[in-house]
Amino acid sequence: MVFTGIVEELGEVVAVEPRDDWALLTLRSPMVVQDAKPGDSVAVNGVCLTVVDVAGELFSADVVKETLSRSSLGELVPGSSVNLERPLRFDGRLGGHLVQGHVDGTGRILSREQGGQWEVVRISLPAELARYVVPKGSVAVDGVSLTVVDVDDDAFTVSLIPATLRLTVLGSKAPGELVNLEVDVIAKYVERLLPGGEPRGAGR
Repeated sequence: MVFTGIVEELGEVVAVEPRDDWALLTLRSPMVVQDAKPGDSVAVNGVCLTVVDVAGELFSADVVKETLSRSSLGELVPGSSVNLERPLRFDGRLGGHLVQGHVDGTGRILSREQGGQWEVVRISLPAELARYVVPKGSVAVDGVSLTVVDVDDDAFTVSLIPATLRLTVLGSKAPGELVNLEVDVIAKYVERLLPGGEPRGAGR
């Protein structure tokens, strides 16, 4: 199951129902639910979840405790906006890059700077993921396929074009807010194939 990092729809969290060690997440998404059925996968802010129920414009998905603790989904509340994407069809176009929906870690928005029609956003980078993020490389932020502008040991920057600002949650996230990060899986495969290589990113 793969995604492309091209957000199809901004959904809305309708309910978050805590259970013993998991939660039931219900979202409103008029477009994504049109062909959704139980068992289908949907990327929610970059996290691959399985649809368990569909009713009108709503769908529900179970979120296990580990996913809640290792991604930004644990911070969702009713009314939150979320990026939604259905999996790539075999006859579809790869508009972004290969995204698995397995979050490698989280970062926080450090700053936003206006740059004409776009914004330059700086995001903190966990030390264990820094080796996989390179200038002009790809990274998924809340499920959005983006090109890295610059990177150092603990942060990286991306440029958000007007469409991304308008059509994804990244347009409204403020400094201090949490985002999900998924590094390019190709970088992890390359490292694994090198002598003594062992990928350090543990997606979820």
